[in-house]
Amino acid sequence: MASSGSFLNDILLRIGMHDDITYRQMMGEYILYCRGKIFGGIYDDRFLVKDTPSSRRLMPDADREAPYEGAKEMLAVPDSADREFLTELIESMYGELPDTKKRKGSSRKG
Repeated sequence: MASSGSFLNDILLRIGMHDDITYRQMMGEYILYCRGKIFGGIYDDRFLVKDTPSSRRLMPDADREAPYEGAKEMLAVPDSADREFLTELIESMYGELPDTKKRKGSSRKG
């Protein structure tokens, strides 16, 4: 099942960090970036973020879910998460995220 554009838009509105957040659609799902680093995504209309020390600290009871079969588990962000919490979550995670690897021959703008 692919994710809906309306679910993506709802999440982007709740995040509210318009200049820092970008996304890329891949196979019906959406990869989310903060200043060029992947922090999470929208998978089957679920908002999942990478499992980092900060995301675990801020969401200790979050469900761990694989975005797709065979993938590393991520943390499910609660539907009730508001803009203030999401900003804190993403900013806290940012320093723990690896730099995005540049693909050979890629000129992706981020």
